[in-house]
Amino acid sequence: MAEQSDKDRKTEQPTPKKRADAAREGDVLMSRELATALMMLAGAGWLFAAGGWLVQSAGDLMKRGLTLSADDVAHFAPGEAVMRNGVEILLPLGSLFALAFVAAIAAPAMLGSLGWRGKALNFKGNRINPLNGLKRIFGPQGLIELVKSIAKVLLLGTIGYWLIAVNLPAIMTMASTDLNAAIGLAGSAIGHSMLAMAGGLVVIALIDVPAQWYQRNRRLMMTKQEVKEEMRQSDGAPELKQAQRQRAHEILSGSARKAVTDATVVLTNPTHFSVALRYRPGVDAAPVVVARGRGDVALAIRELARGADIPILEYPQLARAIYFTVRAGRTIPEELFVAVATILAFVFQLERAVAEGRSQPDVEIPVSHQFDPDGRRQG
Repeated sequence: MAEQSDKDRKTEQPTPKKRADAAREGDVLMSRELATALMMLAGAGWLFAAGGWLVQSAGDLMKRGLTLSADDVAHFAPGEAVMRNGVEILLPLGSLFALAFVAAIAAPAMLGSLGWRGKALNFKGNRINPLNGLKRIFGPQGLIELVKSIAKVLLLGTIGYWLIAVNLPAIMTMASTDLNAAIGLAGSAIGHSMLAMAGGLVVIALIDVPAQWYQRNRRLMMTKQEVKEEMRQSDGAPELKQAQRQRAHEILSGSARKAVTDATVVLTNPTHFSVALRYRPGVDAAPVVVARGRGDVALAIRELARGADIPILEYPQLARAIYFTVRAGRTIPEELFVAVATILAFVFQLERAVAEGRSQPDVEIPVSHQFDPDGRRQG
């Protein structure tokens, strides 16, 4: 029982595939506090930058609305008046809404969660399950949300109390001041209040974002068995690989298997043909074909080479040229020396080539040695 419980424990960090699958299902890193803080900051900044524009537009609209001339009575056109006066007030309001919209999009973008996920809108019965709702309310998630709400009320309440205490003398004298001065004072007080509240929300967001990341990470934690299953799905089950190797051993004779493991490189077509070449400087006068095959034999050669860590390169034309012109145990024809020598030079410096990011070289096959998959000369 203890061993079984250990297997069920989620002790492993979520893999990239697990995170990607969760994101496609709509489980992404989100913070409403961050979105609210950004929108408040955007609103406060807009109020300082364009608040006068809005006040001026609203004042002009009110003046025109309360002014009535004889021409207005003679040519009564309420629709035209609404359009003419409404556009002027809509411009500043539109800029405010646009800025708020950008701030709302910026929040998920900062967390790497921007994007459309249709699966998140699919119906899920657990969302309306009362038991799941009770677990969210009275479970760890509900406790965290409760603590966060209390902290938010305390912090923002303290900021609000401080703002009222600081601005109370000025507010008490507004009734006795000039109207324009009172409007300017009120606008300044509102702007500073929004900025202070936004600062408080930023503090809350700086705490909420790591908390949300931690909760999501715990939610996506995996058991050791889940990690193994994912590796089996992505890389292929070890049992399947073992079966492929066993089949390769059954197809090839003992001498052929030994020859493949002694090869320097295997050229493929990529799956129909396989040619194993050996070249030992100072021993072999020229590259030797140690094994060749097509179909199942080609796959068997490739599996044996992969198990022996022998480089496997795709050269369709060259693989067919060697397969149709050379038998196993013979050296390659002179016409293919340059092409094979180019590949061998690359193989002998394979580690360095990989480290430098070099791709395998291109080779030219003489027209006389170009074959199609059926063995017909293409030249």
